[in-house]
Amino acid sequence: MRVIFAGTPDFARVAFERLHAAGFVIPLVLTQPDRPAGRGMKLQASPVKRFALEQGLPVAQPRSLRLDGKYPEDAAAAKAVIDEARADVMVVAAYGLILPQWVLDAPRLGCLNIHASLLPRWRGAAPIHRAIEAGDRETGVTIMQMDAGLDTGDMLLVAPVPIEESDTTGALHDKLAVLGGRLVVEALELAACGGLRPVKQPQAGVTYAHKIDKTEAAIDWSQPAEVIARRIRAFDPFPGASSVLGGETLKLWSAEAVSGPADGREPAGVITAVSPAAVDVRCGRGLLRVTQLQRAGGKRLAVADFLPGFDMKPGMTFVSPSS
Repeated sequence: MRVIFAGTPDFARVAFERLHAAGFVIPLVLTQPDRPAGRGMKLQASPVKRFALEQGLPVAQPRSLRLDGKYPEDAAAAKAVIDEARADVMVVAAYGLILPQWVLDAPRLGCLNIHASLLPRWRGAAPIHRAIEAGDRETGVTIMQMDAGLDTGDMLLVAPVPIEESDTTGALHDKLAVLGGRLVVEALELAACGGLRPVKQPQAGVTYAHKIDKTEAAIDWSQPAEVIARRIRAFDPFPGASSVLGGETLKLWSAEAVSGPADGREPAGVITAVSPAAVDVRCGRGLLRVTQLQRAGGKRLAVADFLPGFDMKPGMTFVSPSS
């Protein structure tokens, strides 16, 4: 089988490595253009591009695939190499560009997408974050036949994964990346012998995982403690949940909702207890027990290591976005 691979971040790289190891012929790799990153803001190749170059595979990095769009010369060049690849199928994983109809139609078997949710729940850009934030008990990977809609294509293979109480987006991402790589190899092996059975997505249960915005990082202490704890896990490693204390913005990386004295004794955001083990903060309902924090420009630290460098006492108040 000749497989074009289209992807950009680490989630895609894991599947790419699995496909390569399985022995599929990969005549072309599509990935996003190099982006500035790091302290020096130097151009950095994507994880997918780096692996492709290590394996000596041809790479194309169009800014757009729309022949009538802003970069028609990029799209035309991409069309030429896609046509030349004579692919049986294209595998897409977190690529970052919309595929127009000509791309969907180019491979003999069309384009298969590795989507990190149990469709139709959490269509869209940030399914892992939103599943944790919403308190879902499970998520998974869906291998989907791509169409012109937003994650609306027929489901080909589905595998669930439980969401543990301790799972952050980073931890769950790694589990789903490995599962996605295994599942897409299985899908291609079935496709090679005509064994895939497309299933229409149900109309009920559709939700959309909107892209994460940095403005969502600010903690609203009027919310219940369990909601805030989920958001802290959902926003780890990006963008990180944050709040202002003593005029300084701190990131909170690890916390859990705990039972405490009756609600309403202190305003939301007030620190009720400080110890080397944790910092308790009053929420709209319940207490949030914080165990890992970070100052701007500093490292993530357990509370015992954080307190010697920051004067934190009961009665101090974290500032909510509306304050």
